[in-house]
Amino acid sequence: MMAVAVTTDKTFEADTAKGLSVTDFWATWCGPCRMQSPVVEKLSDELAGKVKFTKLDVDRNQETAAKFQVMSIPTLLVKKDGKVVDTIVGYHSREQLLQILQPYM
Repeated sequence: MMAVAVTTDKTFEADTAKGLSVTDFWATWCGPCRMQSPVVEKLSDELAGKVKFTKLDVDRNQETAAKFQVMSIPTLLVKKDGKVVDTIVGYHSREQLLQILQPYM
């Protein structure tokens, strides 16, 4: 089982510099984030080796959230080789996320 790695302001750039990565911007108090989390974890297992999944707590890592103008959570930031290629705001199902990620894989 491939767990979703926790990333921080300090490690975010290095964690998402290579390949395809999806970072889940979330907070403990956010209801929709708690719904999104299991979907992200399931995809992390399914796409292991193809996509790197990380999660970033916006309350503890405000610098990165501000840098990418994350205003609502959950927000999923999709990066390909260190460049942002997509920003997904709000809850999305496994199917929706797969459809969004497909062109980048």
